[in-house]
Amino acid sequence: MVLEDEMELSARNQLQGTVKSVTLGTVMAEVVVDVNGQEIVSVVTRGSAERLRLREGSAVTVVIKSNDVLLATEQA
Repeated sequence: MVLEDEMELSARNQLQGTVKSVTLGTVMAEVVVDVNGQEIVSVVTRGSAERLRLREGSAVTVVIKSNDVLLATEQA
């Protein structure tokens, strides 16, 4: 699923992944997504997780829109 095919977004950072786990809380849900062997963790409302029917194995598009993106390197 590529969101660009369905709607216009200003976020260019769209990564295809698979839901690895969903941990439901009373109000929020933690969703861990595997993107080519790297984990991205998102916290969404429980209602959103349920509405999107997120569960282990679900194919998702991770959309990243942020004012801050930090980079790190190993010191030589």
